[in-house]
Amino acid sequence: MKLWIYPLMVVFAASSYGTLSTMVKLAIGDGYTASEAISSQYIVGFMLALIFYLITQRKLPRLYGGFKIILLAGIFTATTGIVYGMSLIYLPASLAVVMLFQFTWIGTLIDCILRKRLPTRPEVISLIILFVGTILAAGVLDVDLSRIDWRGWVYGFAAAVSFSLNMNVNTKQVEGMNTTTRLLFVSFIAMIMIAIFQNPEIIWNGKLFTEPLLFYGLALGLLGIIIPIYFFVIAVPKVGGAVSSILSAMELPVAVIVSVLVLSEALSWLQVLGIIVILVGMCIPTLATISKNKKRKTAL
Repeated sequence: MKLWIYPLMVVFAASSYGTLSTMVKLAIGDGYTASEAISSQYIVGFMLALIFYLITQRKLPRLYGGFKIILLAGIFTATTGIVYGMSLIYLPASLAVVMLFQFTWIGTLIDCILRKRLPTRPEVISLIILFVGTILAAGVLDVDLSRIDWRGWVYGFAAAVSFSLNMNVNTKQVEGMNTTTRLLFVSFIAMIMIAIFQNPEIIWNGKLFTEPLLFYGLALGLLGIIIPIYFFVIAVPKVGGAVSSILSAMELPVAVIVSVLVLSEALSWLQVLGIIVILVGMCIPTLATISKNKKRKTAL
């Protein structure tokens, strides 16, 4: 498979995450709470993973090894959604996004610690560009920070750390386990976590199976569970945790664009400039990696 396919898969997975905030806002507009929408995402997401597994595998799933990796992946998948939702209670949406996007440098830092290395020059340049682009694209230059509750900063930073840890866990492959089986186990563990901390009662009170919430659950489950987990599991081990964190910055431009198209939110020229800057910053480490690999092949 060509080298550019794997970075593209990471970008596609991150882009699917970018649609979630808009869908949650639509669900809230239809009278549901954010907690109910998030619960529907993980519950229906597991159901979709189970159906997909039964259709493609047609055998009982077995966890031969790698339980720790699967457990951590499921936990971090769930905690990212939980603490990010909590940050939205105390932070303006634009600032919450900026806090979440600290995963770009946190993910690189974690990867450097685990691999006992220093960040490369393309990574450093990319992170600086991404930081500038994120501030512009999120539209937070006119936000008054003096009245922000400290809990918002804590939850926002926790969401970034959780997402970064999840990205680095996905660099670990489980020997003998295919992607579909891993998707099933990770989504199951994430669903259990969400059931503990969110609204599992939407199952037994029948609310989940009402048409609007079920529709949101299907969309959120597909774009927030199935696609990102499946693609991250395949691509992140090939791309690496640091570069994957940088490429995942695509989530912000998609979130902004979808909110403009679906919710008719205003889009300033500064935000357009920020989106362009983010796209430039994302390309730097990928192009550097591809160029390096080509030079290696030429040398051989």
